[in-house]
Amino acid sequence: MNAWRGLAFVVVIGLLGFVAYKIDRRLSAPPKPAVVMRTTDAHRAVSTALDARIDRMLHDRAPGEARTPELKLVALTFDDGPYPVDTPLLLDELHDLKIKATFFVVGDHVLQFPGLAARMIRDGHEVANHTMTHPAHFEDLSAAGVTKELNDGAAVIERYADDPAVRTMMRPPHGRYTEQTVLAAQRAGYHVILWNDDPGDWRAVTPEKLADHILANATSPDIILLHSGRLATIQMLPGVVERFRKAGFTFVTVGELLQRLPLNVIDHPLASAV
Repeated sequence: MNAWRGLAFVVVIGLLGFVAYKIDRRLSAPPKPAVVMRTTDAHRAVSTALDARIDRMLHDRAPGEARTPELKLVALTFDDGPYPVDTPLLLDELHDLKIKATFFVVGDHVLQFPGLAARMIRDGHEVANHTMTHPAHFEDLSAAGVTKELNDGAAVIERYADDPAVRTMMRPPHGRYTEQTVLAAQRAGYHVILWNDDPGDWRAVTPEKLADHILANATSPDIILLHSGRLATIQMLPGVVERFRKAGFTFVTVGELLQRLPLNVIDHPLASAV
């Protein structure tokens, strides 16, 4: 009898752990809202984001179900880098596909490969701020620390990439943020740009799995989080771009997306078949 009780206890603990894991996954991915404008109330944005994630977890529904479809716009965003091998390959692919994307670059990397940051501008891409050093725990920085990371990063990046977005749009490393770090970024003059979809190309994943995820989770509009230093990402782009275009989507930069659609539409997109 004691053995059966022990087994039952292990099973119950295992089930509770699985449920907790699923809840954590539902609450942590993807981060919401997709964009926090520098004029948005940081407390409301962060607290509303958590409330929305809990509501979707409990009721298994997407926000904005009753809204009519808007312009079908998709923004490809690439974090980190530039890198000496993968970034040129990515820029070549985007050139062939005739797509302008948004690159969130790291100041330290730009210092190492300034010519690649300059090429991004020459190719017509948007270049924005991903901090100076890409700290592992950006969410733990003080307001002064956030400001320093952004100011130092901008000072380096804009030497080689002349783009207003360098000082107006940022993405927190790893997408980690708190109300305090959002507020600090806003006070430094930045919109905080997150995303609608994270297909997970920061992991070891095949091009096919990346494409399957992006196509299965497409929304209108869509800000897609990708990374500059991933060969699988480059390999999956042609097929994904073709599917989006056939579904009537137009590829834009984040800056263009913010100009063409209201914030509530970007933060609460509709699922869209591609």
